[in-house]
Parts: sequence; structure tokens; C-alpha cells
Amino acid sequence: MKGKWAAGIPPRHLTWIMDGRLAASERPGGYSATHRKVRRQEEIIWLRENGFTCVISIMPADTNIPAYTELGVRSLNIALPREGSHEAALLAIFEELDRQLREGGKVLIHDDDLGDRTMAVIGGFLIHTGKMPELPIAVTVVERLFSRQLGTDGRAIMAETLNETKQA
Repeated sequence: MKGKWAAGIPPRHLTWIMDGRLAASERPGGYSATHRKVRRQEEIIWLRENGFTCVISIMPADTNIPAYTELGVRSLNIALPREGSHEAALLAIFEELDRQLREGGKVLIHDDDLGDRTMAVIGGFLIHTGKMPELPIAVTVVERLFSRQLGTDGRAIMAETLNETKQA
């Protein structure tokens, strides 16, 4: 591959949470009906060329994982359920994020789109780490980071994190 495309293109809605360490975006290649294989390859190449050490997908299905493997990017699928309790999945996501960041990794986390679920995981992680001890502050920070309002489902997921943190 030669020229400017050799470096790939950044994933849509890439948002840095911890500058140079932790970012969130929509799924490389786009979501659902707008998903495109060529765009996915270009975005994964960009992740690889920009030193991302791990991509964590919170999508319920792991259908995107082979694309990362094919292009030499380490990835994990830690499915966040669409319904029911999120407790076990959130704990697994937070433990993996903690480990990756402690080891000096550069991590991208994504769902199908950059919506409430991804925002809630990021807000929950900020609560989990103690950076944002109160839910209203964490919600405000997340809304400012992503320049959009967090819905009731996202707030509920973040509240689960806060409750779990208080019990620990």
C-alpha cells in the first residue's frame, strides 16, 4: 500500500478520554446498515499505524474480531448485554481497561455506534477509577467529552457502576 491511504483513516467519532491512552469511537467500518468493509480496513490500519495496542468491542456479537486479527491488531470482545444486569460485563471491561492502561497500552473501546452504551461504559470507568466519585459529575463530564446528552439507559448503566463501586 502506498500514498496517503497507507496510514488509514481515523474511526468516525473518535473521542479521546485519556489523551494518547484511551479513546472511544463507533465500530470501525461504521454501524449496522452503513458498515463498509473497505472503510473498516482503512480504520483498522489507522489504529495499527497509530500504536493502538488493543481494541475492546462491547458489541453483543464478536463478528468484527476476525477483521482486527487479519490486520494485526489485538482485540477483545467483552459483550455488554442489551438487557438485564450489566454488572459482570462492566467488571470484566473495567478490569481489562485497568490492566491495559497499567501496562502502558493505548486502547480503543467501541460498540456498534457511539451512543449511550459506550458513553456509559466510559462514565462507569471514570467512576470505577475514582476520578469521578459522583454520578452527576460523571454524567456531565461524559456529555461534554462526547458533545451529546446521555439518555436514561446510559445513566442507568452508570448508576449500576456507582452502586457496585459503593459495595466493593
